[in-house]
Amino acid sequence: MTTLADKVILSGADNRPPMLEKDMYDSWKSIMELYMMNRQHGRMILESVKNGPLIWPTIEENGVTRPRKYSELSATDAIQADCDVKATNIILQGLPPEVYELVSNHRIAKELWERIQLLMQETSLMKQERECKLYDEFDKFAYKKRETLRDFYLRFSLLLNDMNIYNVKMEQFQVNTKFLNTLPPEWSKFVTDVKLVRDLHTTNIDKLHAYAGQHEFHANEVRLMHERNSDPLALVATHQMTQSPYQTHQMSYQNPQFQPQVSLY
Repeated sequence: MTTLADKVILSGADNRPPMLEKDMYDSWKSIMELYMMNRQHGRMILESVKNGPLIWPTIEENGVTRPRKYSELSATDAIQADCDVKATNIILQGLPPEVYELVSNHRIAKELWERIQLLMQETSLMKQERECKLYDEFDKFAYKKRETLRDFYLRFSLLLNDMNIYNVKMEQFQVNTKFLNTLPPEWSKFVTDVKLVRDLHTTNIDKLHAYAGQHEFHANEVRLMHERNSDPLALVATHQMTQSPYQTHQMSYQNPQFQPQVSLY
C-alpha cells in the first residue's frame, strides 16, 4: 500500500505537491509544509501561509497616497509578493477535485489554508459520528420476528460491509459471537454446539451462515413446537386431532355440551 510519504517522494519527481487525502489531513499538512520549505524562498512562502500576504507599502504622489506598483517594490517585497502567489498555487495543486471546488474562491494562501483546516475538522467530526453510529447499530443489531436465516445473514453482512467501508474494525471473535448470540431461542442448541466445536477467532461469518443453514429445518421445527405449546387453543386443537372417533363420541356422551369441531375443508 502506498503511503502519503511515498506519494511525496513520487511527487518530488514531477515537482508536484502531495495530494490531500481526507482521512490523512494532519500528515498532509505537515508534509505540505516541508514541501513548501523545499521550494525556492520556502520560508517566505510559509510566511504567506502562516501570517498572510505582503502588506503592500504605499507611496505619496501629488498629495495622494496609493499602494506601490509591483515595479516600485523593493527586491525583498517583490519576492514576498511572488511567494504569496506561489503559496496559493501550491496549496490548490494539492487538493482533490471535491475539496478544490469548495475553496477555489479563496486567493489568499492564509485564508485558503485555514478554510481547508476547517473543512477537514468537519470531515473528522462527521467520520467520528458515523463510526459511533455504526458501533451503535452493531451493538443493537437484533433478530426480526419471522425473519429467515438468509435475511438475517444478509442484514448482518450489509452492516459489516458498511463498517468496513468506513474502516470501523471489529475482531472476528466479536463478529461471530454477535451473530450467534443474536439468533432467536430455537437456535440455542446449535449456538452451543458451534461455540464448543468451532474456533470463533478464525471462522468467518460466511462459513457460520453456511453451517447454520444445515440446521435451519430443525430450528424451525423447534420454533413451531414452542409456539404450539405456548398457545392453549393450538394445544387443544392438536389434542383433538389426535383423538380417535370413539374417544370423541365418549366425550360427547359424557358431556352433552361438547361439540366436536368439524373442518369445513
